[in-house]
Amino acid sequence: MSAYMERAKQLRASTSVHYNCAQSALVPFAEQQGYTAEQACAFAAAFGQGMQTANLCGAFTGALMALGVCGKADRKNVVALTRRMRQNHDGTLLCAELLRKNAEAGGERKPHCDAMVFEAVALVEEILEA
Repeated sequence: MSAYMERAKQLRASTSVHYNCAQSALVPFAEQQGYTAEQACAFAAAFGQGMQTANLCGAFTGALMALGVCGKADRKNVVALTRRMRQNHDGTLLCAELLRKNAEAGGERKPHCDAMVFEAVALVEEILEA
């Protein structure tokens, strides 16, 4: 398991602090770029729960921020990340739709959101390694 994924799993498992999906996707990469977890959490605070309005998935927006802090947020990489995540979720990256589909399939919210974060982290890693 990569250090990025290990850190994301630590954040999602934390019971002392709630890290939203965007924070959980961003922090592992931001820390490697010299930011503190507190700084990265501040950057991503408004992006959890679909920008706090069930809009664009927080794990996805955190992944976009991760590309940015790593200096890899060019059009090619942003399009690749967007395409991959949409393909994996029937074309949608809207939090409300993702949660609705998960609930309809009998899934629970926390495991679903954890999986979205882990997927986002893995995809950012793939882009960084390319």
